[in-house]
Amino acid sequence: MTEHIPPTTPPEDASSKNQTPPAAAAGNGSTTVKPSLEKPVGHSGGSGASGSAAAAKSADKTSVSLILAVAAIILAILLAGWLYLSLGRQVKQQAVANSELQASLDSLNQSLQQQQQQSSSSFDEQGKALDSARRQQDAQQRQLSELQDKVATISGTDAKTWLLAQADFLVKMAGRKLWSDQDIVTAAALLKSADASLADMNDPSLMNVRRAITEDVGDLSSVAQVDFDGIILKVNLLSNQVDNLRLADSNNDDSPMDSDSSELSASVREWRQNLSKSWHNFMNDFITIRRRDSHAEPLLAPNQDIYLRENIRSRLLVAAQAVPRHQNEVYQQSLETISTWVRAYFDPDDATTRAFLADVDELSQQSISLDVPDQLRSQPLLEKLMQTRVRNLLSQQPQPAEPVTPSQQPSPSQQPPQPAAANQGE
Repeated sequence: MTEHIPPTTPPEDASSKNQTPPAAAAGNGSTTVKPSLEKPVGHSGGSGASGSAAAAKSADKTSVSLILAVAAIILAILLAGWLYLSLGRQVKQQAVANSELQASLDSLNQSLQQQQQQSSSSFDEQGKALDSARRQQDAQQRQLSELQDKVATISGTDAKTWLLAQADFLVKMAGRKLWSDQDIVTAAALLKSADASLADMNDPSLMNVRRAITEDVGDLSSVAQVDFDGIILKVNLLSNQVDNLRLADSNNDDSPMDSDSSELSASVREWRQNLSKSWHNFMNDFITIRRRDSHAEPLLAPNQDIYLRENIRSRLLVAAQAVPRHQNEVYQQSLETISTWVRAYFDPDDATTRAFLADVDELSQQSISLDVPDQLRSQPLLEKLMQTRVRNLLSQQPQPAEPVTPSQQPSPSQQPPQPAAANQGE
């Protein structure tokens, strides 16, 4: 590197330059004192070399600072470019995000509008349904008010009519118990309850009805009572005694067990007896005579008595079930069949068999049917009273409390039909 050495200035010139004219100093308005650059003459060579080195150093510093300044400017430019690019990229991303948000917002707005339309339509339908329900409620309220007016009319006009209806119901129930179940005790109790209801009315015009009820109770009291429970218990007892019956013995040969004249002897000396026996056996088997006019006893196979006893039990069960049902024919037929089987297959001389047959004959002589009256005298009388008092009262319309003006009078479509109300009362 070549050092640049500036030319040296003579001391005189330097001193002359450093000297400032007074007029100039005065014109500036301030006094500037500058140090003198004059140096001793003897040292002029050393001072020149040091001044050149200082100048070189200052030039180097200036170049380094210039380079740093240029580098700083370049870095600032690059940084500004990078910031510009990054800001542009962020702006684009923000624009895309804004567009997506706008699209989602539009879709949400559309769905919200659809939901609002659906909700408005559903609200309209619900409003219509509510209006129809209110109309139905109003109609039902009118019908209820009409029924309440009828009930009020009935209770206010004749509260004792309910006692008459109760008595009619009790008499009808007594007839059902009498003819369906043949339960005389319950039927009589129901008739007495009906008479008590009529007595609570305290109406002298009902004396003929109460007299008819009393006669019906007397007729039921005169009916002969049958102990159905006792009959069923006896039939069940006979069913338990079937296993004790003794079968009849089919061997009717009265000849002694040791008599065996048909056998031939092995002795030669008894050849005459053997010949006679052979001849008699041949003649007996050659011509056989059988009697057809005698009573043939039924034969029972071995181990078949179990089925016979079970059949007798089943017949006894049928007879027991026919008692509460009042099936007299089924009851009598079952007992007759049992008596026939016992006399045919069991020993009639045995004491157990005789007692069993005696019980069966005693049960067959009892009738399980009751001679109940065909009709109750009080039932038609109560039906006539119900027709004249209760049903005609139900068919009547209640009188309005206040007169209805023509403007307040309901239309023909809103008025309740009178024939329909009469049919409901009937």
